[in-house]
Amino acid sequence: MKTYSGTQSGAGGQRVQLEEGTRITTLNPRTDLFNHSPDGFQWGYYGSGSAQLALALLADALEDDRRALALHQEFKRQFVGHWGSIWRMTSEEIRAWALEEEEVA
Repeated sequence: MKTYSGTQSGAGGQRVQLEEGTRITTLNPRTDLFNHSPDGFQWGYYGSGSAQLALALLADALEDDRRALALHQEFKRQFVGHWGSIWRMTSEEIRAWALEEEEVA
């Protein structure tokens, strides 16, 4: 299982980490799929930085670029746009949400 987390400082700095076991790295922004935000990740609003984060999270957790592209705007609306300065989510939670969302569609 992977765990994703983000912290935001008052000075405008954002950090998104990916933890898998004892390995901690930064999350790939996946601008190769779609470049919503050349300035990087953001959250807590519904703009381009949040869309980039939603896309990157889904692409990594689902390991399916097509599904990530299809679902990322709704994921942004339901989750990323609401997050505060600190958030945490697992790959299992993301996959469960995606399956449920696809069943509704």
